[in-house]
Amino acid sequence: MKNTTGLMRDEIDDLCAMIRADIPKSQQTWPPILGLFGSVVVALTYLRRNRCQAEIAEAQGVSQATISRAITRITPLIEAVLRAVVPTADDLDAKTPYLVDGTLLPCWSWHGHPELFSGKHKTTGMNVQVAATLSGRVQWISDAIDGSRHDVACLDDSGVLTGMEPGQWIADKGYIGRGLITPTRKPIGGNLGDSEKEFNRQVNQIRATIERVIAHFKNWRIMHTDYRRPLDTFAATISTVIALHFWATA
Repeated sequence: MKNTTGLMRDEIDDLCAMIRADIPKSQQTWPPILGLFGSVVVALTYLRRNRCQAEIAEAQGVSQATISRAITRITPLIEAVLRAVVPTADDLDAKTPYLVDGTLLPCWSWHGHPELFSGKHKTTGMNVQVAATLSGRVQWISDAIDGSRHDVACLDDSGVLTGMEPGQWIADKGYIGRGLITPTRKPIGGNLGDSEKEFNRQVNQIRATIERVIAHFKNWRIMHTDYRRPLDTFAATISTVIALHFWATA
């Protein structure tokens, strides 16, 4: 079950118990044929594996419409009961050095939404910023922002650097100009010196940790492969996966 849903059986039982206890009775609606536990498993499977709903329906012995209803109704309930475990920018330690990077969460190229197109990645999606310790423990993930925005603009919008000491943060060249430790950019018409090349090598070696942190987050494959549900559900789904990720790695 861990490989399918990202959680152990007892963790799913705990999640169901929280939904029963914390969600108003009027909102406790899910397909009766699946029940709460089955509906949670379906929603987690979809988020973890991004499987076609028809495939999940076949495995569960129900209709595709039933799977769609389960995902639609359970996903926001999971986010609601786990919201408290998600760190905010205010929870970061002002004196701790962090690694930071952005990543694109891809989705279909919905007609009429050019703001989702990332020139860097040549595809559509939404951007989140991720901060982690030097040891590789994720500490904060921003709200999703349109994919057309550059990483540094997304970081600015998040306000995460307010009250921080950015001189201790480490990032790639996309964040130059914000006081962070970044690789040295090659001058126009010139070359980097040996000491600058060595500095860049060391910074990039340290930065490899944040790449692994992001890759681990994207084990939730709904964040790694095209999002196919209605666009207006994408941001809420991202928030749910972020909550699950922090809860599962706590």
